[in-house]
Amino acid sequence: MKTTPGTVHSTTSATVRVLIVEDEPKIAAAHRSYLERLDGFDVVAVAHTGREALTIAKRSQSSGVPVDLVLMDIGLPDMSGLAVAAALAVLRPRPDVIAVTSARDLALVRAAVAHGVVLYLLKPFTFAAFREKLERYVEYRAALPAGETAISQHDIDRAFGVLRTPDQRPTSPKGIAPQTMDEVSRAVRGAPDGLSAGETGRAVGVSRVTAWRYLERMAEDGVVERRTDYGRTGRPQVRYVWLR
Repeated sequence: MKTTPGTVHSTTSATVRVLIVEDEPKIAAAHRSYLERLDGFDVVAVAHTGREALTIAKRSQSSGVPVDLVLMDIGLPDMSGLAVAAALAVLRPRPDVIAVTSARDLALVRAAVAHGVVLYLLKPFTFAAFREKLERYVEYRAALPAGETAISQHDIDRAFGVLRTPDQRPTSPKGIAPQTMDEVSRAVRGAPDGLSAGETGRAVGVSRVTAWRYLERMAEDGVVERRTDYGRTGRPQVRYVWLR
C-alpha cells in the first residue's frame, strides 16, 4: 500500500501496523519496499525525525489505529532513537521497537534492551536477514495470548524464547559472507568520497569482481549510493558512497 511521510491510514487488525523512522529517504524507501514484499505488514507512516515519529504515533493511537511496530533508526538528526523508544513506552498499547542501525557498540546494544527494543537489526543487511527478523517478530506476537490481562510464566518464556533462539536458516544470499560484508561496509564507511570496486577490493583483500558483487548488494539494499565519476580521462567509473 502506498504511503506518504506523516500520513496515517487505517488497516485491518490482522496486519502489523508499522511506522518507519529513518532520516535518510533512500534507506526509508528501501525499508518500505522490503515490508511491502512481506505478508501481514502495513506501513502506516514514514517519519524522518524523532519528533515527527512521536507525533505520528500519538495521532495514530488517538485515531483508534495504533502503531504496532516501529522500525527505529538510532541515529536521528534531532534526538536519539532510544529516546524516542523511551517516549513511546508511555503509549497504550505500547508499540514494539526494532532498532535499525549500523552501530555495533555494546553499550548501545545494552541501552537498546533497557529501552524495550525487542530486536536489533544491523546495517547493512540483506532482504533475507530483514525477513528473518520480521518473521521472528510475528512469531513473538503470536506466542503472547491475545485479549488476556494475565498470562502464565510459560507464555512469557515461550514468547521471549522466540526472540532469543538462534535461527538456523541462512540469512545471507548464496555467495555473500557476513564477515566479508562487514569488511566491505567498513571500508566504504571510512571513505567520505566513496570507493570504486577496485579500491574496495584492494582495501579488503578480495578481487575487484568480488568487491563489486558486495557493493551491488549494498546498493540494492539502499545502504550505499552509486555515483558515476568521469575522472580526468573521461572514462566513467562507478563509486559507491555510504548513505549514513
